[in-house]
Amino acid sequence: MVQADPNRTSLPSSTELPCSDDTPVDNENQNLIPNLLLFLLEFIWSDQLDWFFGVDMGIYHTTGTNPRVPVIPDGFLSIGVERRKQSRQGKGRLSYVFWEENYIPPILTLEIVSQTYGSEYDDKMLIYAKLGVLYYVIYNPDYWRRDQHQPFEVYQLIDGSYQLQIGEPLWMPEIGLGIGRFQQISDGIDREILTWYDATGSRHLSQAEQERQRAQQERQARLEAVSKLLAMGMSVEQVAEVLSLSVEEVQFVSANR
Repeated sequence: MVQADPNRTSLPSSTELPCSDDTPVDNENQNLIPNLLLFLLEFIWSDQLDWFFGVDMGIYHTTGTNPRVPVIPDGFLSIGVERRKQSRQGKGRLSYVFWEENYIPPILTLEIVSQTYGSEYDDKMLIYAKLGVLYYVIYNPDYWRRDQHQPFEVYQLIDGSYQLQIGEPLWMPEIGLGIGRFQQISDGIDREILTWYDATGSRHLSQAEQERQRAQQERQARLEAVSKLLAMGMSVEQVAEVLSLSVEEVQFVSANR
């Protein structure tokens, strides 16, 4: 794990360091999946201000030979840091600079393997171990046979080295979340994503999903009330008005009760 550098005054500030990686991503998953994880986290942890999730952001550290050379995961989560750290430009973090984050390492890093191999299983694994990253997630849905690994792997740092964990979704008690795959239909597209799970193994729903679920439950309750109100002698029109349903909906329920 990285220790505080006594020569910190000689280290560059975040404003002196490049703020992003100029290398284009090889596939849309490298942008889509980390952002989906971030957006969901913003909802389920909306009342917490001690975390940060970076997407395609450089992590500057002192474990290598040059602190100006970052490691850039597709996504990473840090806990115990400011939710939004103001830069001099007022734009939030330009990068994640260890010596400006009290040397707090990410608790989780995510790499999505692409056609161009990015050392996810060797060099980056060694770097993250040196940084003290507790959980390392590698998502490799397309090239896992080439790389002789599984499509979804989660490693935990134990005694200084990563050990592959078993189970999906994998529960991470230090984070209070599980992570795993999920088949999602969005905008008419059926795709596999990574998402967060709770301690029971249930998927955390987004705000939009919760609202849809709530609306469906409310509608189902109104439909179930149709027969009771008709049995009380109310007319179809009266039931429709009371339950905010169409006459056709009430007639359909009445005909099939």
